Amino acid sequence: MGRKEDIQRADEALLAELGYKQEFKRAFTPLEVFGIAFSIIGILPSIASVLFYAIPNGNGPSMVWGWAVGSFFIFFVGLSMAELASAAPTSGGLYFWTYSLSSPRYRNFLCWIVGYANTVGSIASFASINWGCAVQVLAAVTIGSGETFEPTNAQYFGVYSAIVVSHALLCSLGTAVLARLQSLYVVLNICLCLAILIALPVLTPTEFKNTPSFALGEFINVSGWPDGFAFILSLSAPLWTIGAFDSAVHISEEASNAATACPWAIVNAIGIAGVLGWAMNMALAFCMGTDSEGLNDSDQPMAQIFFNAFGREGTLGVWAVVVVVQYMMGSSMLLASSRQTFAFSRDGALPLSQFLRRMNSYTQTPVNTVFFSAAWALLLGLLAFAGDAAINSVFSVSINGTYVAYAIPIAARFLGENDFTPGPFTLGKLGLPVGIISVVFMTFMGIIFMFPSAPTVETAGDMNYDVVVLGGVLALATIYYFLPKVGARIWFTGPVRTVESTQGSENGSVVIVESAEVGEKKTSQAN
Repeated sequence: MGRKEDIQRADEALLAELGYKQEFKRAFTPLEVFGIAFSIIGILPSIASVLFYAIPNGNGPSMVWGWAVGSFFIFFVGLSMAELASAAPTSGGLYFWTYSLSSPRYRNFLCWIVGYANTVGSIASFASINWGCAVQVLAAVTIGSGETFEPTNAQYFGVYSAIVVSHALLCSLGTAVLARLQSLYVVLNICLCLAILIALPVLTPTEFKNTPSFALGEFINVSGWPDGFAFILSLSAPLWTIGAFDSAVHISEEASNAATACPWAIVNAIGIAGVLGWAMNMALAFCMGTDSEGLNDSDQPMAQIFFNAFGREGTLGVWAVVVVVQYMMGSSMLLASSRQTFAFSRDGALPLSQFLRRMNSYTQTPVNTVFFSAAWALLLGLLAFAGDAAINSVFSVSINGTYVAYAIPIAARFLGENDFTPGPFTLGKLGLPVGIISVVFMTFMGIIFMFPSAPTVETAGDMNYDVVVLGGVLALATIYYFLPKVGARIWFTGPVRTVESTQGSENGSVVIVESAEVGEKKTSQAN
């Protein structure tokens, strides 16, 4: 028997020990697992989507130093996540870990909340990526028209809807096709970054080049918040960009050598994105000119920076690649979101779970959850009609939703009653201090992201809808859980075992069972 077969048997045995039968094809290589995490990060198109967080909250210094601070702390979060992913690589990931590691008294409810937070956060991430893509598409139209075209909210929503639907169709394809696309995404991402890092400083006219003192030290704050708080708000840019790295976990049941591939995909994606993203922000800060107010008022600040450097035709050529890479980010995010939704419905936690968890017999993928996630993303897109602040709050919802889901299992590992056994990727004694830094940072930033972009809120369109969307969903999930007689508190018992591992059998066989409850389990490696 070859090494590939040995790895596949080990993957299936570990999944069986965690309680699930193998339903997906394991078509993702370690490089492609890295590819999905890295492609969702996106670097250049992601930075383009969130410059509106950094420019009004400090300009160049916030772009450069804010990125350095944000990516530094994100790396700690990634390390904590990677250790858990190595111990229990399953599509349910975060809520599964929460149940396994929490004390029996609290684990059902915490598992429930983490599952809903992760589901909402992943759908919001998909929505925010695609909204950024729609803005980029129409920015190209504006540049091509000689600045005469001004898109309306209805046009933004129309383009956004077309992108969402096309992603739903793409992500309904088979696992092997989706896996191969990840390698292409990685190559395009890195090549685009390197091309801009070289071309932008060379081609930017002298009048738009900034001195080191201006680019790195001239803190221009037009947000209305005090400078210190404005700088903290600017961290939204790196935190949104280097986010959703739990995507590697959500496709773990489709990955080869998942216990090793998933944690290293998380760590490598964050590390490479941190370095490349810092270099990109440095280049932008030196080549963006001194008219920060004009950039802030433009529909797409990065498109304007490119226009100043490359001219109309050059910008349209570069921008086409930016849009393609952003589109690829969206497809990878929907892929990850649909797997989280599939896992949560497999455990019976979502309405219509029996329908959602069905695998398509032709593609052997959960097509129903693909369209479920896409449909909710379309509803989030309607926030565009409430104003710019409303639709932009989808970006903070995507961060806060995932941070709730990230922080609880990391904390539960050290606070809960459990017998945690690490996988191949382990931090050893550093696990506790790294975990403390991760949880404290996410809790602090989660509170910050609830604030509006400006201290003065004059209309409903100026408020931060993070509280409404994420808070509303979690409130409804809590009410649903505690409802008398019919609430989930009565029937939800955490992850549902679909397979029983026969320990000690000669061939490591498994016995498939129907919806048997998971009893006591611990997060551990298969023997």
